Amino acid sequence: MIVIPAIDLKEGRCVRLEQGLMDKDTVYSDDPAGQALSWQEQGGELLHIVDLDGAFAGVPRNREAIRAIVEAVSMPTELGGGIRDLATIEAYLELGVSRVILGTVAKENPALVAEACRLFPGRIVVGIDAKDGLVAVRGWADVTEKRATELAKEMEGCGVEAIIYTDIARDGMMQGPNIEATRQLAEAISVPVIASGGVSSLDDIARLMTVEEAGVTGVITGKAIYTGSLNLREAVALTRRGR
Repeated sequence: MIVIPAIDLKEGRCVRLEQGLMDKDTVYSDDPAGQALSWQEQGGELLHIVDLDGAFAGVPRNREAIRAIVEAVSMPTELGGGIRDLATIEAYLELGVSRVILGTVAKENPALVAEACRLFPGRIVVGIDAKDGLVAVRGWADVTEKRATELAKEMEGCGVEAIIYTDIARDGMMQGPNIEATRQLAEAISVPVIASGGVSSLDDIARLMTVEEAGVTGVITGKAIYTGSLNLREAVALTRRGR
């Protein structure tokens, strides 16, 4: 399992939200590229980037900040937020992003996900954000009737490289990840699952490592490494000892 530092972009700055609410944001850096380089220097092996403005608008909003990040780091990057068509996917891959994350479109247009997987094999990841086990879309603004495990199985059939599973209730709240829900999702499919939401300590990383055999191959952390409640270097060292 690897530890994946996150950079959430809002108006070109690094922020963190509480439970996905845009009016509950904390700004941590005005220099996203510099912040990305810092996470790389502390051992990050993959960088998770979210265009928050894009997620709510449905179109890219932080392209220049994303370009600066990609140019600054040598580690691979994954990007989500407002990516709803093939042209946007292609543009970001050409910009240097290693793989793109599709969220809302996975629920609303699974045929596009399948086509993207065909055109860009190994470079399409689906983010499934859930509240009480139900999929939420459009920047978490709308909770649907579809269960997260059901959507995960459909996306597995499309050929996605991985599933990022986020429990909205835990995200940005520093209350620990929903390990049981993450394990259940991982056991339901054969593609790798990346846990997201709520990680606040080294103990949380250790607990997630206990479900690695179920198929949980990574964990995303954001607020915890910004506030210092989790030391990224120590978290990376812990997971490497387990490999």
